[in-house]
Amino acid sequence: MSERPALISVADGVAVVTLNRPERLNAWTGRMETEYRALMASAAEDAAVRVIVVTGAGRGFCAGADAAALGPMTSTGVYDSGVREEVERGFAWQLRLPKPVIAAVNGPVAGVGLVLALFCDLRFAVPGAKLTTSFGRLGLPAEYGTSWLLPRLVGRSRAADLLFSSRVVLAEAGLGMGLVDRVCSVEETMAYARAIASEISPSSLRVFKEQLWADVVEARSLDASIETSYELLQRMVGEDDFREGVRAMQEKRPPRFG
Repeated sequence: MSERPALISVADGVAVVTLNRPERLNAWTGRMETEYRALMASAAEDAAVRVIVVTGAGRGFCAGADAAALGPMTSTGVYDSGVREEVERGFAWQLRLPKPVIAAVNGPVAGVGLVLALFCDLRFAVPGAKLTTSFGRLGLPAEYGTSWLLPRLVGRSRAADLLFSSRVVLAEAGLGMGLVDRVCSVEETMAYARAIASEISPSSLRVFKEQLWADVVEARSLDASIETSYELLQRMVGEDDFREGVRAMQEKRPPRFG
């Protein structure tokens, strides 16, 4: 059995956070959640990290809640003692991280595992990967804000279908409905992440996340969004990343952001 339920590695500006219970298809536990949150916070604070990729060890991404923890829950009402009660519930906090988060869905993903992936900024899935909400098969609600986010990704009717039926969707079909953003290998996902890390301004990435959060999640008006963009523009043209971007363009070379 794996000793640590989540792992992290950093190279070429990309942090890879790996759910690490391959013998259980990386089924979610309280201990995994605590470790995952700590590693994601570490990646967010690490100046060497510009992009975060989340994936699973072995042949799956995350099979959802661990069945061993669900049994006692029927009598106690508590899923797992490993989760700290004082932390923010769910995964909306991922949208507020100052760096892009990409889910590299390397295999089956269900339930809470799908929620985790949905709250990443992008979802790249390997060909044939299976995705399902699965909540209805357990007599559960759409957990952790899924009923809010899923319609915004795939539309209300498709969200209703995915929730009502709990049917399995392959990555290729998920691409057509907006559940998945790209069907590709994990290696291709990593190449995409490394390209962002090497070619895109870190300050721009941070601001993009802030803008998307305020515009989409907080439902900021168009006028307010435009006004904010002008304020950001005035500030950022005085910063080092802009100066380096202009120099790189004039010298016809890739930018070298600090």
